[in-house]
Amino acid sequence: MDRTRKYYSVRTGKNPQAEAIDLVVLRKLFKTLFLQLESDGFFQESLGFECVDAGLIPGNVGHDVEGAVLLALRKTGLTPIHMKIDEYSEDDLFDIVEFLYDHCAKPTKRHYHSWNECGWHCDAFDVEAGRREFREKVNRVLAIYADGFELSVDGEVLALAETGLEGLFEAPLPALDPDNVELRIEAARTKFRRHRASLDDRREALRELADVLEYLRPKLKEVLHQDDENDLFNLANNFGIRHHNQRQKTKYDRPIWYSWMFYYYLATLHAALRLIAKHDAGG
Repeated sequence: MDRTRKYYSVRTGKNPQAEAIDLVVLRKLFKTLFLQLESDGFFQESLGFECVDAGLIPGNVGHDVEGAVLLALRKTGLTPIHMKIDEYSEDDLFDIVEFLYDHCAKPTKRHYHSWNECGWHCDAFDVEAGRREFREKVNRVLAIYADGFELSVDGEVLALAETGLEGLFEAPLPALDPDNVELRIEAARTKFRRHRASLDDRREALRELADVLEYLRPKLKEVLHQDDENDLFNLANNFGIRHHNQRQKTKYDRPIWYSWMFYYYLATLHAALRLIAKHDAGG
């Protein structure tokens, strides 16, 4: 049953975890999810598995899973996951989430080895289906942790968009100039939402959006009033985003300001690109 309606205590605000779960609960929920997917064979292709008869049957990363984790994450002491997860920091857990996303695949052919309840032995896999299912399941947990996170289709843990503004990330951009517009907007969106993005990272994301607007400026003149166009570039050019000089206005609360400006620019780009597309089509 796919239930989207909240249960009673959460719905009525009587549950202390109604607003968000903490790291202890997140680790517990993810451990349960990991063990189920591991039992179903989702990590056998890459990470291998233990057979009661044959011992370790290695996957694509070879016999040393801990070494593969060290090479990828530059960390030790994270495996075996089911034994170490209770000691994970937030960063450790998010690293492992991304690592497992890169190394999961849904079994498409398997047989059950019943001797001593060994478990499933999988012979064929679908990487895309595995990653899709892993992402769907893990995002149900990440979404209710702290301020909310999600695992992107590119395998990065990102902060959720602010409530009511999710459409700015979900709605596709009109095709105009992939290298100079769409890809740069996508890079800025990812940089701004990346886990533990610094204020400098967010400022760089804002600058990227402002540069896209600058690139579009000749076309914007055809679809925006001059006052609206001037206001857009006043924000980028005079509030410490694109320039560093004594004329810049920088005495403001940067976390709040950057968040507001980011969504303002992103919404403006969505609207402007649609206006440009309509204008170019003769509308």
